[in-house]
Amino acid sequence: MNAKEISLEEGKVKPVVDHLNDLLANYHIYYQKVRGCHWNIKGQNFFTLHLKFEELYTAALTTIDELAERILTLGKPPYSTFKDYIETSQIKEIQTIGLKDTKMVKAIIDDLAILIAKEREILDITAAAGDDGSNDMVNAFMQFNEKNTWMLRSFVNED
Repeated sequence: MNAKEISLEEGKVKPVVDHLNDLLANYHIYYQKVRGCHWNIKGQNFFTLHLKFEELYTAALTTIDELAERILTLGKPPYSTFKDYIETSQIKEIQTIGLKDTKMVKAIIDDLAILIAKEREILDITAAAGDDGSNDMVNAFMQFNEKNTWMLRSFVNED
């Protein structure tokens, strides 16, 4: 399959796919970080953050699948190795064992800022390519991340 089969120009789709693969790599590292926070949270905020982290990693897992399937829909292969994810991702791994709850939240806030910036950039690229399908999908991811940034910033009193 290629982009022509869904009425998109192949040349305009390449930058879309490149950026979607970049976002996919970042989401994989983010997913694992949130998962580590979920597993390793301790203290008085355990019940609140354990549930919130589960909500975030579950959403990230769905996002990862949607990104990979969109890349395939555009006729290209999605990144699928941890080597690709680690080399490509701007989001970096951290050790979550023993990390204080507020430091976990702040790390997730920082990652969400990276994801949102990448998503905003992709919105411009997909608009230029006439790729409304990718644009709508990424816009929904961004809105979810914006809302959760507000919630997490409020949790650590950084609003």
